[in-house]
Amino acid sequence: MANPSHRHQSSLEGLIDFSAQPLFATVDERTRAIDKFHRIVRHYEAKEPTHGRNNQYNRPALVRLTFEYARSPESQDKFLQAFFNSMALGMEDDGPDLGDDEVAADFHSLLYGFADYLLDHFFLPCLHVHLMLKPSPIYHAAIQRVQGQEEHIQSFMGTLDRVSELRSTCLVRDRHRCVITRQFDSQEATERWRQSGSDAKDDDGNMLVNDIQPAHLEVAHILPHSLTKMGNNSQLYDDSRKAALSILNMFDNGVIHLIEGTDIDRPRNAITLSHDMHQHFGGFRVFFEPVPDGPPHTYRIGTFLPLFIVGNQVPVTRSFFNHPTIDPPSPRLLAVHSAIAHILHLSAAGDYIETILKDMEEKMVREDGSTQLGRLVTLGLLMSG
Repeated sequence: MANPSHRHQSSLEGLIDFSAQPLFATVDERTRAIDKFHRIVRHYEAKEPTHGRNNQYNRPALVRLTFEYARSPESQDKFLQAFFNSMALGMEDDGPDLGDDEVAADFHSLLYGFADYLLDHFFLPCLHVHLMLKPSPIYHAAIQRVQGQEEHIQSFMGTLDRVSELRSTCLVRDRHRCVITRQFDSQEATERWRQSGSDAKDDDGNMLVNDIQPAHLEVAHILPHSLTKMGNNSQLYDDSRKAALSILNMFDNGVIHLIEGTDIDRPRNAITLSHDMHQHFGGFRVFFEPVPDGPPHTYRIGTFLPLFIVGNQVPVTRSFFNHPTIDPPSPRLLAVHSAIAHILHLSAAGDYIETILKDMEEKMVREDGSTQLGRLVTLGLLMSG
């Protein structure tokens, strides 16, 4: 068994360098590796304090849940490879003697470092499009500088154009309604009233005067821009972006090809939502789960929020509208979003990240003034999707 201290040289570099070869020769070999993984993680998870106490998150639980919510054995195997690399363990090793206090302390440090890596370079960027921490030298070999400002602005404007087009496309596909609340778009309702007065109708020919109250609708990306690059330039440190995409690949092997480059702004990665539902969905507090044996593209929409916040709007079951030429929201991407939502909730990492972001915003107000914060928030809203 490798000395745990060796992880300082290369522990998580393997996270973004997965082998294309099968990791296990036999089923028994894979079973032993999974058992070893659970033995290590549960040893430390049992010692964790109550869920969400002291503004912390359950690091062993985050690691375990990330493995358990991976959507295929192949994705789970990739996660196991990254985990054992970070713990400086061979796949065939029996594992550490956690009854030895010194050994247990060493692996405690390794496990918690691995959990923080997952949080910093995947889960945190999922919740904040402009916050991508530079990898620690312990976990990465190199960092690229951010692209030049002029290139960044050009790429940003190109992305805004795509998002604007995407919103229009999704409004047509979703019949100008929030896919959760079924509220009609207020801007479109106003335009139709100007043209037809009280005879204005929705996309199905129903009278709008009999409709529920319209709402401002927004395009919501299922997986955010922060996990990929912007046009031909990266808005993130390149190594961090690679790490984020590699972790994403552990949820569903190959799913990254659905959001590469400009594909992240395709209708399959977007849904139409009211402003409030956009905030809840983007914060991974609302999620979509397919209805077993239900009609195609039918989902139970659940939430981790209390009823006094969401009212009677969720949980609810909805079917996406069919459109002859526009792709529906991708079931694969919605499944990954749901997995992330459950991991963030069950490990308390979501609350932990929101506390970090709130502290950062308050610090910006104190140090740089509200004007700079306002610019950042505006940019974030435009890019968050």
